[in-house]
Amino acid sequence: MQLLTKITNFLREVRLEMKKVNWPTRQETFRYTVVVVAASAAVAFFLGGLDVFFQFVLERFVIK
Repeated sequence: MQLLTKITNFLREVRLEMKKVNWPTRQETFRYTVVVVAASAAVAFFLGGLDVFFQFVLERFVIK
């Protein structure tokens, strides 16, 4: 019985805390998502470029 009381109190506190959260608007969420996707793509292209460069260097000068 004590476990049920603890669970109930926990869920009640979670509900109260969730009401205090400042949720982003739909537009903010979209903007943040675009920023994350663009940053991820930029990092992917950069790392891909490094991979191509090092592959070229290895094939040209190290592996003959």
